[in-house]
Amino acid sequence: MKFDLHFPLSNTEESLLLQSLSGLSAKEQQIRQTSIDIVTDEIGLGKTVVAAIALKEADINQVQNVFGKEVVGLIEGLARVANVNKSTKTMETENFRQLLLALAEDVRVVLIMIAERTALMRYLNNEPDSDNKRYVAKETSFLYAPLAHRLGLYTIKTELEDLSLKYSNYVVYKDIARALNEKKQQRDAYIEAFIRPVKEKLDSLGLKFHIKGRTKSIHSIYNKMQKQQCGVDGIYDLFAIRIILDSAPEKEKAECWQVYSIIADMYQPNPKRLRDWLSIPKSNGYESLHTTVLGPENKWVEVQIRTERMDEIAEKGVAAHWKYKGGKSEEGLDAFLKSVREMLESEQTDSSAALSDFKLNLYDEEVFVFTPNGDLFKLPKGSTVLDFAFAIHSGLGCRCVGGKIAGRNVPIKYVLHNGDQVEILQSAIQRPTEAWLKIVKTGKARNKIRQALKELEYKDAADGRELLERRFKNWKIEYDEAAISHLAKKMGYKATSDFYQALANGKLDIALVREKYQQEQESATEQSTSGVSAQNFVQQQPDEQHGGQHDELVIDSNLQKVDYKLAKCCNPIYGDPIFGFVSITSGVKIHRMDCPNAADMKTRFPYRVVPAKWSGKAVGNYYPITLRVVGHDDIGIVSGITSLINKENGVLLRTISIDSHDGIFEGHLTLLLSSAVQLDSVQRKIAGVKGVKDVSRA
Repeated sequence: MKFDLHFPLSNTEESLLLQSLSGLSAKEQQIRQTSIDIVTDEIGLGKTVVAAIALKEADINQVQNVFGKEVVGLIEGLARVANVNKSTKTMETENFRQLLLALAEDVRVVLIMIAERTALMRYLNNEPDSDNKRYVAKETSFLYAPLAHRLGLYTIKTELEDLSLKYSNYVVYKDIARALNEKKQQRDAYIEAFIRPVKEKLDSLGLKFHIKGRTKSIHSIYNKMQKQQCGVDGIYDLFAIRIILDSAPEKEKAECWQVYSIIADMYQPNPKRLRDWLSIPKSNGYESLHTTVLGPENKWVEVQIRTERMDEIAEKGVAAHWKYKGGKSEEGLDAFLKSVREMLESEQTDSSAALSDFKLNLYDEEVFVFTPNGDLFKLPKGSTVLDFAFAIHSGLGCRCVGGKIAGRNVPIKYVLHNGDQVEILQSAIQRPTEAWLKIVKTGKARNKIRQALKELEYKDAADGRELLERRFKNWKIEYDEAAISHLAKKMGYKATSDFYQALANGKLDIALVREKYQQEQESATEQSTSGVSAQNFVQQQPDEQHGGQHDELVIDSNLQKVDYKLAKCCNPIYGDPIFGFVSITSGVKIHRMDCPNAADMKTRFPYRVVPAKWSGKAVGNYYPITLRVVGHDDIGIVSGITSLINKENGVLLRTISIDSHDGIFEGHLTLLLSSAVQLDSVQRKIAGVKGVKDVSRA
């Protein structure tokens, strides 16, 4: 066949290209020519990309001598992800990872792959039905259509979706196509009637424009049918009108809004369906103004308003930005590619996890949210406060305990809405958990949470080892790493690190470890410790082992090398009178002076009590406390209390439980706040609520 390479070439260049293409099969030649047509006519790429497509099988040294390093770089990128184009029986996640690597290095590689997949899908249109055809359709729908969407290739995305549905579910595709075809004349007449008065008005204002009328894609209609559980006749917004203005750059936004005003005067708009991507474009560069109006015969019609420049970007995606922005892609796409690189650079990134996380961010619509300083962040629709915290900084995400929106405290799982201005609340004692992975939407947040969980595991293992070594030193027992490893396996732990983590988290009694370890040593001087309690063996140590009564532990944010935790029995917070108690398994526990267990601890173990005090500032640290509230079970009293707390600056309501009987309610409220002064203020305000009889700290 004769090839159209679209660009003027030197004799040497043309000879090498035609030589490479002529060695292909007839099928491959047709697909390769279609791929070249797509990248030039439909995406708008140049001679370098055409050469890379044509010369994939050519000798690299020849290619470099004739076309240079840039073409070689693209060919090598395509070679790294060649397996993605091969039909296999499973979706290979490692192949997908290779695709991401190529995307992170040069987005043109993925544009070529999308073009080649589109060419293959067009070729398969004439092929008989087969398992391979259905697999290619599934893979296209799963990966290539979303990639085309993310890179702004909306026309190609729509074609890939329609062909995927056609090959995978031909009966449904044909039914929808037949229903649309039967009413084509009626639909065309309706669109003409809708457009006529709009066109007359725009002409009278001297605007340069053209109007396109279209029906939604078959795949889009199918999705609506699935969501609304109805047939084609039940889909009301089948029509879409696109008004494309020929505007000067400085007049683009003004003229688009002028056209919107004209449309809104003629037809009743649905205020819930206004989409302004003029003020804040999508992250793939898409700019347009969308509205849905009630046209003649009470039918909903979507109207898209944009300029010629915006329309070209919408049709050709990322490639059009090189034309309009001097070779640089749109800022949002740069951020998208950066997020891919961040995900790939993580040592903890797992191929299957990468696939799942990346897919989350391909198709989603976006929400636009702001920091208290007014900085704008774009996140996938459905993102939470926790996603937003990680988007700002991974450290902030790990410390996040909630947020504040419009003066109201919200939890970390709160789903963000367009225009939200979010202040992130954080606590120095907050730690990520596995449950967080179910809360977040973005791949970045998931990846950072996984990293943090790994780091916490390593830290807990190190803390557990340090704790065991310190105790063995106090007990005058020789620490043998090999013996500990053997003991850990004998006690049922798969790895020694799991054994140390159990010690650090208090899940494994260190006294039991001592007992087992000494039994394993089989020493002549071995003493049975099976009946020894924590009290007895601590009493063997002199007071100075734990610090004398004259030492004082100062608790602040700079305290290091001291293993201390806040006791859960009394939940001390900044400003409470406190003391330290040296525990057997968890270092120093900080208790309130009025802790219910304080008297018993001071009487039985005075030598383990360490004086302590707070220092520094409470700002930025949140502590959990529980309040017990008793009152009359009047209508609205509970909502009044929770409303009061939500309005309180710097106080977060974590949980609430209410028990009511005989006209009296008893509630337990768990709050996060920063100091005893703040707690006193909250208690006084709750006590002032009408109907509340008593407020006390549980």
